[in-house]
Amino acid sequence: MQPTPSAISHSMNLRHIEIFHAVYRAGSISAAARALNVSQPSVSKVLKHAEGRLGFPLFRLVKGRLVPTEEAHALFPDVDEIYGRIESLRETTRNLLSGGEAHLRVAMLPSLGLGVVPEAVAKFRQRHPGVTFTLQTLHNEDMLRALYERKSDLAVAYEAPRHPRLAHTRIATGELVLLYRREHRPVAPPRLSIDAFPGQEMISLAGSGPVGALLATEVVQRNLGRAEGLVAQTYYVAAALVRHDAGVAIVDEFTARANQGPDLDFRPLAEPVTFGVYGIYLEDRPLSKAARAFLNALKVGIQEQQAHNPGL
Repeated sequence: MQPTPSAISHSMNLRHIEIFHAVYRAGSISAAARALNVSQPSVSKVLKHAEGRLGFPLFRLVKGRLVPTEEAHALFPDVDEIYGRIESLRETTRNLLSGGEAHLRVAMLPSLGLGVVPEAVAKFRQRHPGVTFTLQTLHNEDMLRALYERKSDLAVAYEAPRHPRLAHTRIATGELVLLYRREHRPVAPPRLSIDAFPGQEMISLAGSGPVGALLATEVVQRNLGRAEGLVAQTYYVAAALVRHDAGVAIVDEFTARANQGPDLDFRPLAEPVTFGVYGIYLEDRPLSKAARAFLNALKVGIQEQQAHNPGL
């Protein structure tokens, strides 16, 4: 019989949850004890007490290794969610006690992690040195999952989520641009058509989130039947292919700007294709003062970058 989520609240206290979570993740009692900075006997004692309360074993010793039981596997997703909420509560408490200090866990798309977000973080910390950051680049679905699981406080993405648990605020508007080697167009107009390089391979993007879907729709609407000889899963791989003269690519402006240099240049499309940039957070966990201030700094940073490119 599989345990139900109610078994956790009725039979496991917070210490049981912390120990079970640590042992399940670490794979051994000794590793869990090191992670929690406690003794091995205390971990074993709490784990045995939790098993007694639940009425079934959580781990078995198989060939010298500690292996979770089927009941443990069934319980872990709920325990992991509760543990995440506990960590979130601890983080919030620490931030409240620290006055002007805070810690922000920010998830972002890889294209935003190439330049615009790190630049905003660096400038923000010059003005607010008490605010620390944990930054991670994730793809769209993983980023939203990190919010659900309370592993991130804030996500920065290109699509406003349609989910009752999530809220968002629009930071900026971006455009799709054509990224190419300068040598193929030393002098270019402010905007270029999608077929401005007929002799160059068009590097296609597959599975690249909402902006990739926007691009695919645009290509279909314009009826461009160019063969896809190269397909990249991420924008920075597409940019690397352009740098190695494998073709040209339509990417978001933030990827293009981060890769712009002596060898690469970009122009927005002749017929503009735009998308939003959003700060996303849990509906039941509104943005902290520090998070709101950071989003405003990011908004200003994007505006400053866009002001330096006359076509955008």
